[in-house]
Amino acid sequence: MFYRSLLVVAILSATAVNASVLLAQAAPPETQPVLLQMIRDDAVHRELNLSDDQIRQIHDALAPIDGPWFRVRIRPVAERIETISRLTDQLTDALAKILDQKQMERLDQLHNQALGTRMIVRDKTAAALGVSPAKRESLYEVFAETDRVVTAVQQQVQDQQADNAAAAKQINQAKADEKQAVVDALTNQQKRTLSALTGPSFDFSAVKRMYPAAPELTREGASWLQGDPGTLNDLKGKVVAVHFYAFQCINCRRNLPHYNGWHADYADDGLVVIGIQTPETPAERSAERVAAAIETEQIQYPVLMDAQSANWKQWSNTMWPTVYLIDKQGFLRRWWQGEMNWKGTPGEKQMRETIEQLLAE
Repeated sequence: MFYRSLLVVAILSATAVNASVLLAQAAPPETQPVLLQMIRDDAVHRELNLSDDQIRQIHDALAPIDGPWFRVRIRPVAERIETISRLTDQLTDALAKILDQKQMERLDQLHNQALGTRMIVRDKTAAALGVSPAKRESLYEVFAETDRVVTAVQQQVQDQQADNAAAAKQINQAKADEKQAVVDALTNQQKRTLSALTGPSFDFSAVKRMYPAAPELTREGASWLQGDPGTLNDLKGKVVAVHFYAFQCINCRRNLPHYNGWHADYADDGLVVIGIQTPETPAERSAERVAAAIETEQIQYPVLMDAQSANWKQWSNTMWPTVYLIDKQGFLRRWWQGEMNWKGTPGEKQMRETIEQLLAE
C-alpha cells in the first residue's frame, strides 16, 4: 500500500548482476530515478531559472518517457533497471538540447544531491571523484547491507511486528551508518571534489511533483455507463481522482463511500472523480449489473465500463481497488492500493489531505 511506500521512500533494493561478467564483484544497487522524478517539478524549474519555453519543451520531452516509466514499475528488477537507465539517458540527451551549459551543470549537481551516498553508482560521478573499482565495490557491499536492513524492517511492518516509528528509527540509523561509511572511504581531496559535484544545498522537501503524467483514458472496448468527462487532457486545470474497482469486490465496495464523499465535498471546488469498473468475475462483465450496482451504491460521478480491461492494462494495475490522484497539470501525485482504512490505517484521511493540497495549488 502507498502508506508503506511513504515510510520507505529511500529504499534502494540490491540487484543481481551477470556472474559471468562480474564474477564475485558486488552488484551496483538499484537507485531512485531521481532525474525522471525531479525534472517535472516547479521548485526545480525555479532553481534552474528555466523559461516558460524551456518548461514547455521539457514537458514535450517527458511525453514519450512517462508511459514506459510508469508501466515498468511492476516489472522484474532487471527489466526495471534497464528501462529506467535507457529512459534516463533519453531524457538527458533531450535536456542537453533544451538547457544551457550552466543549467545542465546545476542539474547534474542536483542529481548527485538527490542520490546522496548512492551518487557513486553513476559512472560519471565515480570517475570525477577518482573512486577506484575496488573502493566502489566495497561501497556497493555497504549499500547492499543497508538494503537488507530496510527490506527486513519493511517486512516487519507488513507483518505488524514493528510500528512505523520503530521502523523509521531503524531505517534512519542504517542510512546514517551508510553515510558514515562513504565519508570514511573518501580521501580529503575526494571530499573537496564532492563539494563541487553537489554544489549549494537544495531543499528537496520543496519538490512535490515527482511521478509521471497520468496515462490517458482509452475507449478501446470501454463505454461510459454514467457521465462522460472527456479525456484527462480535457480535465487539465482540475484535480482528478481515478479509481479502479470491480462491483462485487468487497474491498472495492468498502472504498466506494469514500469516493462518494469526495465527490460530494469537493466537486464544487474542482475535483473530478472517475470510476473505472474493470471486470474480475463473469458477472462483472454485465453492463446491466454494473449499472444496477452504480444505482445501489448511489454513485453520482462518471463511471467507465472497462469491459476489455484496456484501461487496466494501460495503467498497469495489479490490485482491485486502486485509486490515483492527478494534479491540475495532469501529473500523478499519489495512489493507494487496497482498502484505504484497512485495519485502522488512516488512508482516507491522508488522501483527503492530498486532495485539499492539490485543489489549493
